[in-house]
This record gives sequence, C-alpha cells and structure tokens, in this order.
Amino acid sequence: MNKEVNRLVQLLTDVGNFRKVNEDYIDYYTDETKRIYVIADGMGGHNAGEIASKLAVENTISCINSMTQLEDLEDSIRKAVLDSNRKIYELSKSRTDLNGMGTTLTACLIKGGDMVIAHVGDSRCYVIKNKAISQVTKDHSLVQQLLDEGSITESEADNHPNRNIITRALGTNSTVDVDVIKMDIKCVEKVILCTDGLSNLISEQELYDIVMKSDDCCAELIELSKSRGAKDNISVIVFEGEWRDDR
Repeated sequence: MNKEVNRLVQLLTDVGNFRKVNEDYIDYYTDETKRIYVIADGMGGHNAGEIASKLAVENTISCINSMTQLEDLEDSIRKAVLDSNRKIYELSKSRTDLNGMGTTLTACLIKGGDMVIAHVGDSRCYVIKNKAISQVTKDHSLVQQLLDEGSITESEADNHPNRNIITRALGTNSTVDVDVIKMDIKCVEKVILCTDGLSNLISEQELYDIVMKSDDCCAELIELSKSRGAKDNISVIVFEGEWRDDR
C-alpha cells in the first residue's frame, strides 16, 4: 500500500488480491493558487499499463503547472490531458513492448471557487454535497453504453461479465475525446476519485458513509473492497472540496 493521510487529502493505492503489478497511479499537487488531483488505471501487456498510468498522471500535473495563466480552467485541463494522450500514444508507437498501452484518467483542477473535472475511461469522480453523494463522471464503458441504449438493466450492469471493457482510453489513439465538467466548489464537502477496482464493489451509500465517518477512509474502503474479493488494483483519493478555512 502507498498511503498518505492529512486533514485536506487522503490517498491510497493497493495492488489488490490477485494482481502482481499495480497499474493504477495516483498523485496530487497544491500551491497557493490551485489544487490538482489525478487518478489513472492503466492497461496493456507486461508493465505497459503501469507506464501509461504513471505518465498520464505526472504529465497532466506538470503540464498544468507549466501554464503561465489559468484563466480558462476547462481549456487548460483539456489541453493537459490531450498532451498526456499524445505522449502516451507516441511512446507506445516507439516501443513494441508498449504497443497498444493505454489508461483511464480522471483529473480535478481547483482554482478559487471553481472545480473542473477531466475524464476519460471508467475511473470515477464523486462529490459529497448537502449530505448526499453523486457521481459526476459518466463511465466510457461497454456496460454504460448498453445501459444508455436500454439493452440491460441496472441490476444486470452490476454483474455484467464485460464490466471491464472500456470504450475510451488515453494513449490508444492519436487523439481522444475528453469529458470536461465544471462545478462550483461552494458547499462541496468531499470529492472522491477512484478506479473501478473500488467502484465495482462498493455502493454509493457505503462510499458516503465511510468517507464521512472514518478518519482513515481510504484504507477502510480498500480493505472492504479486498474483503469482497477484489480482482483488480484499487485506488482512491479523497479530498476537501471547499476548504474549511474558506467556509
């Protein structure tokens, strides 16, 4: 386990019950003007997924930090994610052992009272606000596509054999569509980023209860996932929305 806990952010990643390599990658950056939080779930043969997710997270953060102005948050985060996509794609083409690698990516950028979320794949962003939890991102997955078409029900989606198939990823093509969502951070108590190793096994209500009640919520969430037989890597970041000092 890689773990960090403090008042404003908790993050933890775990290889899970069965995998030998952790292809998830998480990180964050804060300074006096902005906050950045990023989570990624890599895929590919050998250790390629591990390389893709690490590059995606680190490059997205460094790209945002290299921007002299962040006037348009939506444009800034989209440019950073597209730059990460390009670098992963070019690296995959330059080495046969990395060919076809890719990763999900969910990133949050906060400045002042605004938060923007950039999203590709099936990692997720949830927010807790007004004593309720809601999923902000929409999965780019086969199961979500079938749900949207009305081909399967919610209960069928929960146990679908192809839950792991994603329809959009970073690095698998020269360009990618990036969902960008802008929110007012006011009254947002907590923001949660997680990979599907967590969201596939824990309900929204359980997520809410643990995040709001536990002093070490990331560890508790991961242990609960593992106790339910988690087959995938598991990662989660939980951070303050509107900082307490600002309330």
